[in-house]
Amino acid sequence: MKIRIIIVDDHEIVRIGMRSLLEQYPQYEVVAEAGNAKEAVEQVQTFNPDIVLMDIRLPGKSGIDACEEIKQILPDTKVIMLTSYAEDEMLFSAIKAGASGYVLKQIDSEGLIKSLEAVSRGEASLDPAVTQRVFQEVRKAVKEEEAASFVNLSQQEKMVLKLVSEGKTNREIAQALYLGEGTVRNYVSSILSKLGVSNRAEAAAYAVEHNLKEYL
Repeated sequence: MKIRIIIVDDHEIVRIGMRSLLEQYPQYEVVAEAGNAKEAVEQVQTFNPDIVLMDIRLPGKSGIDACEEIKQILPDTKVIMLTSYAEDEMLFSAIKAGASGYVLKQIDSEGLIKSLEAVSRGEASLDPAVTQRVFQEVRKAVKEEEAASFVNLSQQEKMVLKLVSEGKTNREIAQALYLGEGTVRNYVSSILSKLGVSNRAEAAAYAVEHNLKEYL
């Protein structure tokens, strides 16, 4: 059974080039073309393709908007976003919209076919030129999430939590930080409340899970 494809790009010459390339491979059939997001959604509803090859930057609504609509209408249809820029700021918006692939228009024929094959198998396909950026952004997001985990704690509370996570008693914490035991008890109570945990063990686990030591 052939894999049915719709090509979406506002430049006719690009659509012609892609159709010409795909016609060389008997496993693929280009069933329709579209020049904008509205046409893309209409063609998808008419032809129910397996894959949509779509430019991310279209006149009017973007390819991301079209991708989101397509995935709502036909969740099983795969969308591969095409972009001219390796640093396209819409990369993560495309992923959130449900795109299965993200490749540069400069990709060679072999690369495009590999991307189509991967998406056909249910895998994701990212152009190597943007893969590193994905990992950088993911790491950045993780760091920001970790930092936000302690945003409500004062520096002193973070220090107390660190010692709690090391299994220190209130007395030991008081000695280490030159505080009274009653003050430490108050800090611990405040920490539990701010973190939304029930006891010291949960607070300690939270501190370790969110890498507290990096934010002291």
